[in-house]
Amino acid sequence: MPRWIASGSDEEAALLRELGIPNTDALFADVPRRLRVGRMGLGPGHTEAEVVAAVDKILDRNRPLHRFASFLGGPVAVRYVPAAVDAILSRSEFYTSYTPYQPEASQGMLQALFEFQSLWVELTGMDLANASLYDGATAIGEAALFCRRLHDGDRFLIPESLPWEQKSVLTNYLAGTNGRVEEIPFDRRTGRLDLAWLREAVGRPGVFGALVDLPNGFGVLDEGLPSVKELLGPIPLAVSADPLALSVLEPPGAWGADVVVGEGQSFGTPPSAGGPLLGLFACRREHERMAPGRIVGLTRDAEGRRAFTLTLQTREQHIRRSRATSNICTNQSLLAVAFAAYAALVGPRGLAELARSLAEKARTLATALGAVDGLEAPKFDAPYLSEFTVGLRRGTVAEFLDRLRRKRVLGGVPLGDPRPGAARPGEWYLTSPHELTTDREIQKYARAARASLPASGGGTSR
Repeated sequence: MPRWIASGSDEEAALLRELGIPNTDALFADVPRRLRVGRMGLGPGHTEAEVVAAVDKILDRNRPLHRFASFLGGPVAVRYVPAAVDAILSRSEFYTSYTPYQPEASQGMLQALFEFQSLWVELTGMDLANASLYDGATAIGEAALFCRRLHDGDRFLIPESLPWEQKSVLTNYLAGTNGRVEEIPFDRRTGRLDLAWLREAVGRPGVFGALVDLPNGFGVLDEGLPSVKELLGPIPLAVSADPLALSVLEPPGAWGADVVVGEGQSFGTPPSAGGPLLGLFACRREHERMAPGRIVGLTRDAEGRRAFTLTLQTREQHIRRSRATSNICTNQSLLAVAFAAYAALVGPRGLAELARSLAEKARTLATALGAVDGLEAPKFDAPYLSEFTVGLRRGTVAEFLDRLRRKRVLGGVPLGDPRPGAARPGEWYLTSPHELTTDREIQKYARAARASLPASGGGTSR
């Protein structure tokens, strides 16, 4: 078959007349001009090989993550993914199984999802998990709706330190209900929750649930979290937790959590420019009918053989329809398999060792940055695992991180909502070493930080 050749000007004019539009730009009138890519510097009349060569030159101008010393904190982690994970994911029975509409015919995928659920249950200390959600932020939204199904009220309490992106998604989830978000203040010295404020807030009527995070949005391991359920009493407690932290910390199920959610990207999935991500969800058995999405279960077939099945499907596409607990249409099957493969390959001792190694690197990094005049590292007097908050005494975080980037150092993630009019806690950012971070890179970061800060008298952070 010959390759298709683009039409000439006469044919193009005839097509436009038939469509009733003046020119090809009119086809894209709904797309703002500032968002259009244009021709990328390519003229007309090139062969396919010439176009590929030209585009390759353009792509060479990209600066991929591995060319930087990266210290980005936050829920999207940079972590080494064993080659075996990709090999498992590349199997066609996993790679092409988007949504098993005849699920029992996909026993391999169902077993992989069952193992994924079992791993999240083990990490959280809960009774059951679903087959995943879209990402950690939507999992928090689902946790809020879950709590509201369990308890009446119109107020959902969350930490002020929760990342702004997650707050935004949560607000959207509660839109259309009479629920609203109230933020629990934090201690300015330690970064921990203000438990006195929480006690007073719970004493007023209308709270249908509360969310805490582990570690919190400042990287702090809040030692007061185990007492939160005691303050809440019958009010449901939701916990947003990092899977790696749970490999070395007491699970939330041990201190009364009703639902535990999280972001699972760090187990087996590369950052990929911010996505795709993996939402985690687990709850207590008595609340299984209130859980969103799908749950894969283990049963026996007619001949007594072990078999896997979709035990529960509470979404609107199935028989519950308007009574569905969620409108989530599928689960992140491939990333859930990646999570299970990564956790199984690294193993419990390997995960604990990774957490210990990152904690040591984080303390080395904090010491190096703390010695830089103009930085306060760590910002809070509290324990942390692998990431911590840095405060600037001079200048702004945006300018500082931009200068670092020009020196091929990704220093961290700014804290606070960047949208116009939003309040910011201060000139703070979240930073973290990564699995392959070297002492040489840490020293490079410290040198770059000294060179990137304004001279004394250049402004003081709040």
